[in-house]
Amino acid sequence: MRQPAIEAAEIGAARAGDMALVRRALSRDPGAFRTIIKTHNQRLYRIARGVVGNDAEAEDVVQEAYMRAFANLGAFRGEASLSTWLSRIVINEALGRLRKRKRVVAMPENPEAQIIRFPLNQNDLNPGDDPERTMAQRQILGLVERATDSLPDVYRTVFVARVIEGLSIEETAELLGIRQETVKTRLHRARALVRKALDDEIGPVLLDAFPFAGRRCDRLTQAVMTGLGFEH
Repeated sequence: MRQPAIEAAEIGAARAGDMALVRRALSRDPGAFRTIIKTHNQRLYRIARGVVGNDAEAEDVVQEAYMRAFANLGAFRGEASLSTWLSRIVINEALGRLRKRKRVVAMPENPEAQIIRFPLNQNDLNPGDDPERTMAQRQILGLVERATDSLPDVYRTVFVARVIEGLSIEETAELLGIRQETVKTRLHRARALVRKALDDEIGPVLLDAFPFAGRRCDRLTQAVMTGLGFEH
């Protein structure tokens, strides 16, 4: 176990690095924006995907969240890590979309409105787009994604943050703005629900679910850079 002093020093160094990167971005350094996007793309996509349950909409959520974050970058003070700050913006954007989605579904004057969910996008089956997803894992990863998508919203956000993204109990509580005891309770329930559909042996591959690499990562990065006014 690391000593508290070492952990504190590491956290301090990380926060200093965040602030340095933010200062560069505030001076309109395109390299700083690109570094932020490339560093956080996968985590933010996984979180968004876990909340909205749809690949394409998750990309939209992350792109919109980046634009909101960069428009308010001057408000970042480093009290939390840049990763946590960005993740909160993504969660707020994703939850906002869920609320809008539910309102649309509930509108009696539009009875045909409905949400059709496709947990495993066929584009993800292209090895060129996501080379890390092997043939042997595809079926299992599809089960993982569908099982996660089927969780109620309140459990899914905790499950994605804690199990798929690998955040600690403390980090998950801070990210979602809930008590640590609530995280533990919701996580226990989420795991019980997932176990109904999945065998225990797929646990080791959970961290490979919802990959975000290759052309998808490059596409989102370029879209945000273009939105910020930077050329190719």
